[in-house]
Amino acid sequence: MSMGWNLSSSLPLLLLATILHHQLTAALPLSTNSRWIVKDGEGGERVKLSCVNWVSHLDAVIAEGLSKQGVDVISKKILDMGFNCVRLTYPLFLFTNDSVGSVTVRQSLRKLGLIESIAGFQANNPSLIDLPVIKAFQEVVASLDRNNVMMILDNQISKPGWCCSDFDGNGFFGDRYFDPEVWLKGLTKVATMFNNTTNVVGMSLRNELRGPRQNVSIWYRYMQKGAEVVHAANPNVLVILSGLSYDKDLSFIQTQDVNLTFINKLVFEAHWYGFSDSEDWETGNPNQVCSRVVDNIMSKSGFLLDKGYPLFISEWGVDQRGTNQNDNRYLNCFMAWAADHDLDWALWTLAGSYYLREGVVGMEEFYGALNWDWCEPRNSSFLEKISSIQSPFQGPGLSNTRPHKIIFHPATGLCVQRQSFFKPLTLGPCTEAEGWDYTQKKTLTIKGTYYCLQADGVGKKAKLGIICTDSSSKWEPISASKLHLSSKTNNGTVVCLDIDSENNIVTNICRCLTNDNMCDPASQWFKVINSTMGVGTESYSRVDAILQSLGANLLG
Repeated sequence: MSMGWNLSSSLPLLLLATILHHQLTAALPLSTNSRWIVKDGEGGERVKLSCVNWVSHLDAVIAEGLSKQGVDVISKKILDMGFNCVRLTYPLFLFTNDSVGSVTVRQSLRKLGLIESIAGFQANNPSLIDLPVIKAFQEVVASLDRNNVMMILDNQISKPGWCCSDFDGNGFFGDRYFDPEVWLKGLTKVATMFNNTTNVVGMSLRNELRGPRQNVSIWYRYMQKGAEVVHAANPNVLVILSGLSYDKDLSFIQTQDVNLTFINKLVFEAHWYGFSDSEDWETGNPNQVCSRVVDNIMSKSGFLLDKGYPLFISEWGVDQRGTNQNDNRYLNCFMAWAADHDLDWALWTLAGSYYLREGVVGMEEFYGALNWDWCEPRNSSFLEKISSIQSPFQGPGLSNTRPHKIIFHPATGLCVQRQSFFKPLTLGPCTEAEGWDYTQKKTLTIKGTYYCLQADGVGKKAKLGIICTDSSSKWEPISASKLHLSSKTNNGTVVCLDIDSENNIVTNICRCLTNDNMCDPASQWFKVINSTMGVGTESYSRVDAILQSLGANLLG
């Protein structure tokens, strides 16, 4: 099902996972090196977490989808879609309340009246149907482990059910279902149970703290205790701390660091959805909204990167039918931000449907990466788009070229590349992106050459030149979002980078800069980002070499 994006240059879906082949064989466990997650040990190479959330915390207390597909089939689908990691959610009571954990899969489904799901289990996972739900959870972990999928175990909620609201009794320490001492015992049990499971690389202590009880001093008291008990039980795992206000606020860390007995295992997490700012996306100019929302996120959680902590965006996502215009606008903004900061993340969600959600049997999940029957991706164009942010752009141990810039186009998830001096610049996979320098004189010059990007006129293809001193060779990010790259042609016309119907790079009159909320600037959004990964063109043709020599002579 298309999301309406023009993505004429795409990757075959079954080959998406090859982008991450070096990630999937990462030496585990993981640690942190400043803001990066890396392989454990001295000189560790960066490992970028590109995860998908697999829900296992709803009323049935069973990982979703197992009535539709075999557990190993689902694990392999995760890899086939390019993800290297699962954020596997669970309710605390699964591990702290025997009356929850000891119920068999069959009994749990029967109690909820899910007779069709029982039949599906018998067909697709007969070996799991009569296991206690806690054992079924262990079997899901074992499947992901043997298929070499990294896991972050996430305590989503205490009492099984859909998350979240301010008054569901699960929001903050001291709420009806959230006894901090029970929570600490549960974390210890989970960390101990999986301390020999190689691919369990992290534990997220609690999802979306919220509600009227939330309090910064209590957050420090118990989140530090939780971090310590997890580390004591399993010193190999990353310890992931969430913030307040539905995991949108970690601003208090600016003035008071957490105080822990261990180092190089601490990660923070945050959430960002389009619906959090839905009215703004609907009524505001996309440039101005993107700028305002990103500024807010940076002040609430993004600042942690500068403080030297990894920031894991553990939930983000969109309606993958592509019909929600607010989500589509948010997605382009998110893509630019995630690429610019080269973030680790977890998409919400894997589930194409649920056994039972909020009283609805078989509810379809339109944020799901898989379709209703868990057979195929819901939207292959979406997966192609996000494939660019599934692999790292930079980080410790990954430098196979000198630092350079690449020009990223968030609406397609592609990057600017070239074939030769005379052929037009176009969009293509970011793994083959052209490497650029962005100079103090605001010229974009191909790394190691005298070629610079030039504007030739409205509606004309952008070109490469070797005389780079006039206004058409200067590029400046404009608009509130700083996602328009503008130049001035030799006749004085201000233009912005754009793409045509074949994904060639052109220049056009800058659109949607301010005020207009109906205008979509997506085709003109570009982000110049840092990279140390391979440059698209390693060798130049004979004509290129001649022109490069000519440029050297002209420049004296």
